[in-house]
Amino acid sequence: MTAADTRIAPAAVPAAADRIAPHVRRTPLLRPDALPGLLVKAEHLQYSGSFKLRGASNAMLALDADEVVAGSSGNHGIAVATLGRTLGVRVTVVMAAGAAEAKEAAIRALGARVVRVPGGVADRDRYAKDLAVRTGAALVPSSDHELVVAGQGTVGLEVLRDAPDLDAVFVPVGGGGLLAGVCLAAAHLRSTVRIIGVEPDGARRYARSLAAGRPVEVPPSDSVADGLRGQRPGEVILPIVRHRVDELIGVGDRAVLRAMALLHRAGIPAEPSGAAALAGALRLGLTGRSAVVVSGGNSAAALGAARSAYAGTGR
Repeated sequence: MTAADTRIAPAAVPAAADRIAPHVRRTPLLRPDALPGLLVKAEHLQYSGSFKLRGASNAMLALDADEVVAGSSGNHGIAVATLGRTLGVRVTVVMAAGAAEAKEAAIRALGARVVRVPGGVADRDRYAKDLAVRTGAALVPSSDHELVVAGQGTVGLEVLRDAPDLDAVFVPVGGGGLLAGVCLAAAHLRSTVRIIGVEPDGARRYARSLAAGRPVEVPPSDSVADGLRGQRPGEVILPIVRHRVDELIGVGDRAVLRAMALLHRAGIPAEPSGAAALAGALRLGLTGRSAVVVSGGNSAAALGAARSAYAGTGR
């Protein structure tokens, strides 16, 4: 994959890693005894509770704006608000009607303004874009932005450097920025690892778009994986997915909740979206050496505990 194939060069990922290093945690690749033969990228241990801090940091540090607007189901908003608090940047987060109240409360506790809008993720993103234009704020999308994708790709860079002999990596797919970023990281490292994206059964916009040969917008989803309810594939992301992803599979709520229970028993407190990759791996069947990305751990309980600590930290 080269810059000519997509709008982002693979080299943008290591550049992002250098830029964001002071603001993110290099999370471990766990080998839980309860999940033999499986490696787990522990992004639930990331500052802000999810991988979203990586893309948000890369975009906000590069844009160097005094005010930003972001559309989010929750974790991206928490990430933007977390860094905004550290950098002294004014943050407004636009959330759809069905977004989790616990995540809204966490965003507000970090000092950001929250605007709720009716409709689904697509309506939310359109409102956020319009709001940024009206106010002159910088728009930091949750996924479909070159800087965001490159930042998310640092997850893949770490996984493949820690385990260069992997046969497959399973990636949860919401907006698609993490999946595209892992693809870019693999291209940068010239890795032949199989990259498998995992979408909720009710929000298979990338699978449907690839099958149709054009972007397809799906209806709003009520998946238990609230961070994976994207409706339309990203313009930046879709060409990368088309070029490099080996397979896209769907998982239902029961499979996600089963995978989440397995992770919890292994001592990994994933939220539903963070368990989707494992659900996909279990559905497809594990062969060879595989890794799953646990993208976050922002459950209501975890967020409640974090809110109690926000007053005493600048992070």
